Amino acid sequence: MPRTTQLRTYTVREGMLDAWVERWRSQIVPLRLELGFEIGGAWTDRERNQFVWLISYDGPETFAERNALYWASPARAAMNLDPDDYVERTEERLVEPVV
Repeated sequence: MPRTTQLRTYTVREGMLDAWVERWRSQIVPLRLELGFEIGGAWTDRERNQFVWLISYDGPETFAERNALYWASPARAAMNLDPDDYVERTEERLVEPVV
């Protein structure tokens, strides 16, 4: 399958941005990497209370199939992490490099 990259923008609940970043960094990133995803970067926009990141997958399955594997994994369930506790709105866009 061709490489797929998503630009994800999360609008985080007021006062929860730092807590979200810590959970993302310590729990989500390691599992995503273990499952073959790549993280292209992550940024906070404190003025808008947003968290923005790039996630890619380039493997034998589609991004959607690999993402479903992530969500169904026992390691993901063990996180006891409901994104809705932190994130008010999610926007996902497929992006392609131009260089």
